[in-house]
Amino acid sequence: MEVHLSTIPGPAAPGGPRPFPWEDRPAGVRGTVWRSSRNPIVARDQLPRSNSIFNSAVVPYGDGYAGVFRVDDTARAMNLHVGRSPDGIRWSIEPEPIVLQPADPRVAEIQERFDHAYDPRVTWLEDRYYVSWCTGYHGPTIGLAFTHDFETFEQLDNAFLPFNRNGVLFPRRIGDRYAMLSRPSDGGHTPFGDIFYSESPDLVHWGRHRHVMAPVPWSWQSTKVGAGPTPIETAEGWLLLYHGVLTSCNGFVYAMGAALLDLEAPWKVIARGGDYLLAPQVPYEQVGDVPNVVFPCAALVDRPTDRISIYYGGADTVVCLAHGYVPEILRFIRSGA
Repeated sequence: MEVHLSTIPGPAAPGGPRPFPWEDRPAGVRGTVWRSSRNPIVARDQLPRSNSIFNSAVVPYGDGYAGVFRVDDTARAMNLHVGRSPDGIRWSIEPEPIVLQPADPRVAEIQERFDHAYDPRVTWLEDRYYVSWCTGYHGPTIGLAFTHDFETFEQLDNAFLPFNRNGVLFPRRIGDRYAMLSRPSDGGHTPFGDIFYSESPDLVHWGRHRHVMAPVPWSWQSTKVGAGPTPIETAEGWLLLYHGVLTSCNGFVYAMGAALLDLEAPWKVIARGGDYLLAPQVPYEQVGDVPNVVFPCAALVDRPTDRISIYYGGADTVVCLAHGYVPEILRFIRSGA
């Protein structure tokens, strides 16, 4: 018997009801997920000084949606901006970056050394929205902050030592601990990378690190892998959408894959799709500041219908949207194809 998400308790953000950003599968499309005909939904030059807007995170908020967007400006500084939308498709993005308030006096010490902020994720957890991102503090590591209203943001201490990227929180505690996935890295454009699991009693002190997934030799994910959107709880396990990278004769190629993690021990992989779900095959994914990139950062789930809409960066330049059904993605993972 197939279990649908409408029967699974899920994190309930306040507000709503709201329209769900969706397009039905086009005729002739055979893939498990398909691209929106509206892509790219956020243009690179939507703000007066934006060089590119991409790799951004979206969540339900109020009667619509809110998000934290990566904006690289025309000086090529990387920063985070708030965005709002009535339908998840039409976005108004604040022209000025988020100003982070220190959650305690010691956080101000790390704010004195700001290099950059990029590739955010946003997770509704317990009673607030948490933002995780790659922050620059003597090298890349994972920054963490929270907000109740997408107006005021309070920054916590960095989760890890440099070097680390792709910090993604789970939407509930595992046992009595908060949990996060990340990818330890180096100081450059990391030519390697595995996904690790870490846990914390207070979102400040992180430990009990466990290995989750490694690249697969001679495949679309042979160089490195990194967690994408907030994991989605299903009856079969945590649905993890992630990016995988191969090194081609023309550089890195980023694609999206899917795996299933154990509900109470998420460092254990139950199953993992062998093929990619989505790879750069259309112009806005193949041509841009960094060619050949599909980089998922957020996913919205409509639990009554099992529909999923996935936000991803295209060619490190624009924000794009793809659609699918959670049960079909789970079958894709189980098939090993």
